[in-house]
Amino acid sequence: MKKTFLAIISGLCCIFLFSGMAYATSKHPAKNDTLTLVYTGNLDGELEPCGCSLEGDFGGIRRQATMIDRLRKKKPHLVLISSGGFLRSESIHDRLTGEYILKGINALKYDAIGVQWADLAYGMNFIKNDNLSWVVSNWNDASFEEARRITRHGRTIAFFNWIDPRESPQRQMQASKTMTAESDDSTALLQALQHAKQEGTTTVLATTLKLEDAQQRFPLEHIDILLVRSAYEKYAEPRKVKNTLVLQPGSRGMRMAELDVVLDSSGAITSWQHRIIPLSKTIPDAKRLVTWYKQYNARVKQDYEASVQFAKAAQSGASPYAGEQICASCHTTEHKIWRASRHGHAYDTLRRVNKAFDPNCIVCHTVGFNKPGGFIDNDTTSHLSNVQCESCHGAAQAHATSGGAQSVANADWPREKMCAQCHTQAHSPSFKVDAYWPKIQHKREAK
Repeated sequence: MKKTFLAIISGLCCIFLFSGMAYATSKHPAKNDTLTLVYTGNLDGELEPCGCSLEGDFGGIRRQATMIDRLRKKKPHLVLISSGGFLRSESIHDRLTGEYILKGINALKYDAIGVQWADLAYGMNFIKNDNLSWVVSNWNDASFEEARRITRHGRTIAFFNWIDPRESPQRQMQASKTMTAESDDSTALLQALQHAKQEGTTTVLATTLKLEDAQQRFPLEHIDILLVRSAYEKYAEPRKVKNTLVLQPGSRGMRMAELDVVLDSSGAITSWQHRIIPLSKTIPDAKRLVTWYKQYNARVKQDYEASVQFAKAAQSGASPYAGEQICASCHTTEHKIWRASRHGHAYDTLRRVNKAFDPNCIVCHTVGFNKPGGFIDNDTTSHLSNVQCESCHGAAQAHATSGGAQSVANADWPREKMCAQCHTQAHSPSFKVDAYWPKIQHKREAK
């Protein structure tokens, strides 16, 4: 009887012991030694790629969304971060595009994003409307989070971001060095990195500094992953500098990268696998962003139509542009060559892809857009649609009315300069004058 009682007590103790262990395990899950990080770099103000060339038709927020959704389906616990640089402020259209870039980025659900100076082009409130996870670790007030901690499978990543004070627009202006919000002092950041490492956290620092400058500014001993200044378009393969894994994102949203790391008990990286993901046209646009994209195009069209009305009202006097029909009256052979080329149908290309209202596209598919006397819209100035003679050679009204006595505006330009007005690295990455020239080859007829 006594043995039976002891057996019962022993059995109950085992039950309580195992149930206690199960409770403890569910409350404090074991750390996973692997972690997946998906990272991106600068968008540089490009919501979607220019589709004029096949080799340039990479990227765009809609393709990013598709790829991120696929990756999250396979690995729900991945961490998505960016070194920032989403916006630009080079034209009057960039603010509207930036507004929708931020809305699109919000739909991607980044865990942490570094702030770059380009992101502050329209003020701090502009980038805070969408409640994105912005981080600046050397800001003098509480406008931004100093760090973001993200926990997956019992592992914690601490994301920090250093905004370079030397690139501050204010500091580049005279007599404003005492009024800036960012700090040159990296002491607090270094202490935060050290503290995070003492807790066994995997530390990530994003910056626009190059690796050499980052090494001078920060001891790397407390940085597990360092994101340095984005390269142009293409990502670099990671490299280990002592115990720090250095990543260099690309730009313009043309690619993204997936990093699988194995961690030790201190959160340091012992090994990794890295994959660069090209976002070519084989990646479909995310269906969940259809409404967002329609709203963007509607706003762009609305702004364009408003600008058309303003341009019509402001239009006065004779245009300096003649139009291709005037050119054809003397340059018949050249006009036939032009008409058979893609230049001669460039505006129709915009219509086919529903972009005949986008100023960023119109400017290179018409004559003199946004210039006095230039293309306004196809109803008012249809004679200036397409890439015409004057797109390259310059305004020619005075040349025509003078019977050729007065030169065209760009008469002294070399061929390369004429082409470079539109055939830029961003729009036409493989462009070479000698390769493209035979497609439109012509010479001036003697007068």
